[in-house]
Amino acid sequence: MTFDENRLLKSIEAIGNDSPRRLVVGFSGGMDSSVLLHALATSGTNVPILALHVNHGLHPDSDKWQRDAEDFARCLGVKFQSIAVDIRQGSGSGPEAAARDARYDAFRAALKPGDWLVLAQHQDDQAETMLLNLLRGSGPLGLAGMPALRRLGEGNLARPLLSVSRAELADYALRHALVWAEDPANDDPGMDRNFLRHRVLPTLFDRWPDANRRLARSAMHASDAQALLEDLATGDLATMTDGDPARIRIEGMTAMSLRRQRNLIRGACTLAGLPRPPAQRLETLLTTLPAAAPDAEPRVVWPGAEARRYRGELFLLPQFIADGPAITGSLAVDRPVDLGPHFGRLTLRQSEGAGIPSDLARRGLKLATRQGGECIRISAGGRSQKLKKLLQQEGVLPWMRDLLPLALDGDRLVAVADRWVNADIATTPGYRVVWTDGPAVV
Repeated sequence: MTFDENRLLKSIEAIGNDSPRRLVVGFSGGMDSSVLLHALATSGTNVPILALHVNHGLHPDSDKWQRDAEDFARCLGVKFQSIAVDIRQGSGSGPEAAARDARYDAFRAALKPGDWLVLAQHQDDQAETMLLNLLRGSGPLGLAGMPALRRLGEGNLARPLLSVSRAELADYALRHALVWAEDPANDDPGMDRNFLRHRVLPTLFDRWPDANRRLARSAMHASDAQALLEDLATGDLATMTDGDPARIRIEGMTAMSLRRQRNLIRGACTLAGLPRPPAQRLETLLTTLPAAAPDAEPRVVWPGAEARRYRGELFLLPQFIADGPAITGSLAVDRPVDLGPHFGRLTLRQSEGAGIPSDLARRGLKLATRQGGECIRISAGGRSQKLKKLLQQEGVLPWMRDLLPLALDGDRLVAVADRWVNADIATTPGYRVVWTDGPAVV
């Protein structure tokens, strides 16, 4: 089948229910992305197009490739943007993974609501991805390969070429006399994907000329199986959570088979936006956390996430909890405070009930975390209590007790996050701390 701009538009229409407000093409300047950008630009679509180039700076010709990519986009009348990224060498993930992570971070940051990031990954890429994941021992999710559409940041990531072969794209490039950049890294057999592309797949094609199509079909079947597993996990979670997939009642979970528990945790991580635990970490989680003593605080960690147990519940958490919020400066009526990624924002808002006196709220309160020995009276006529004991009594999650932002006037504790105001200084009406987009506390 011949690839052309009409086939591309039909593919874009088929993979999403909502039309994109803007098409952001991940444009490396190589053959695949050059074909994609050219076909989009000449399709007559009314959707605005942006060519987004990521400069990894890993090759002496990186800047030249960027200039050539900009010239190509300009000739097509397409807006162009380039983002330079810093590859984190020595991260332990390898150069391929480090470059990919940096590239997707740049893509994610560039997307606006309604944007579709359109990538030129095609049928042969899908076959390579499936084989790589098979060799890594992946389950249905990995064997499903790359999805045609998924969320990315504030937009979507779309792959409209997954049914198009590399040969069809090459034919399009030749018919339209396109010129593209060749990255010599793509020929390095030391990289796993290149080894498959240049050494393994040609042998498969010799025996099965349509091997890429067969593997893509298997990926589709694996995707269907994965969808059924996710449906099962969603149904199970509905019976043992209160709507938060990252907070699971252990008693209900352990009543199921281990096979179903594994599926439950994987599905819960996906719904909570967390990376799934590797197989070994998953087994550790399922054997150690449910069996831990009631007063223990067990913890299982894997890249990007962790699991903890507290009061009969299993908590799935992003790993940022270990770092804590960036609590510095002071909080005032006209000075809200951002606590950093994942920890939200603090503001002071006037309340009809008892709260922080207006003069203190307007002058500003110092922010800090618990150091030990703090006391607070949370109700008029009540007794002053050690903050440590109060946090325990109120069931504040143990890992959050030392991370709660405290508001102080000098050395006097005025408020504990958005939970309590010191009754010794409270006035009616007063101001209350409002904590938006923060992590769960109880």
